[in-house]
Amino acid sequence: MRVFHGTIEVIKNPDVLHSYRPLDFGKGFYITTVEEQAKKWALRKADIYSKEKGIVNIYNYSENYSGLKVKDFTGDLDNWIDFVCACRDGNDDYLKYDIIIGKVANDKVFKVVDMYHSGVWDKERAIKEIKVYDTYDQIAFITQKAIDQLLQFESYYEVQRNG
Repeated sequence: MRVFHGTIEVIKNPDVLHSYRPLDFGKGFYITTVEEQAKKWALRKADIYSKEKGIVNIYNYSENYSGLKVKDFTGDLDNWIDFVCACRDGNDDYLKYDIIIGKVANDKVFKVVDMYHSGVWDKERAIKEIKVYDTYDQIAFITQKAIDQLLQFESYYEVQRNG
């Protein structure tokens, strides 16, 4: 399967060492099956670092999880939202896994998670709100073993804003 990583550089040999902060599923190397999502992330990073263009890296992704510990939140918003909040609080339970799969807290979903995390909304309300939004997916590689086993660089292309 083809997967994507949006950033500002070509990454032929991804690793977990360059993850500078914990995201939804902790520190790791993140990819998506949604090309449009990767383009948006590449442009967002280009804006942050004042670059003219972003890079979308394309990888071949094998789903042969043999010997890997995988946590898959696909279709499980109840546990997903608690896991994301725990990672934001600095919890390192994510280190129990080689790879974690689930939805991504995009801008709209991020706000819902914050409302739940801060106690303004209960879990039922937060999950109801999340279901309203189209969400993207993410696959987080927590260990180098998972990257080496499942990802192979294919190519890349540049993206830039129109106009």
